[in-house]
Amino acid sequence: MLKEFKEFAMKGNLVDIAVGFVMGAAFKQVVTSFTGGIVSPLIGLVFNADFKDLKYIIEEGTANDAGEMVGEVAILWGDFLTNVIDFIIVAFVMFMVVKAVNRMKKKEEPAPEEPAGPSEIDLLTEIRDSLKK
Repeated sequence: MLKEFKEFAMKGNLVDIAVGFVMGAAFKQVVTSFTGGIVSPLIGLVFNADFKDLKYIIEEGTANDAGEMVGEVAILWGDFLTNVIDFIIVAFVMFMVVKAVNRMKKKEEPAPEEPAGPSEIDLLTEIRDSLKK
């Protein structure tokens, strides 16, 4: 079993998956930084607020001794929208990468044409008929 696992791990598939995972995680950080640092402030200008702080308050909280709100119930739709924008950017870039890889792949050669002549069924019919004689 250990030998089979070693063969599987060394085939390259596992290594490719690991490299892709690390690259994806690093790319996600870049996209998150782009969305949080550039996109969110620009959208926040429209709403006159920090985009990540946009929320719909369902129930008001009370202020504690430190002046912080506790017990507030809110829907954090600004944060959710930021994550949706992150996802769309990552999905679009991954689509473009897959499209480029598919374009660079070697074009598959068309299957060779079948040789001209009698088909297999015709040959079997001839053999059957000759055996009947």
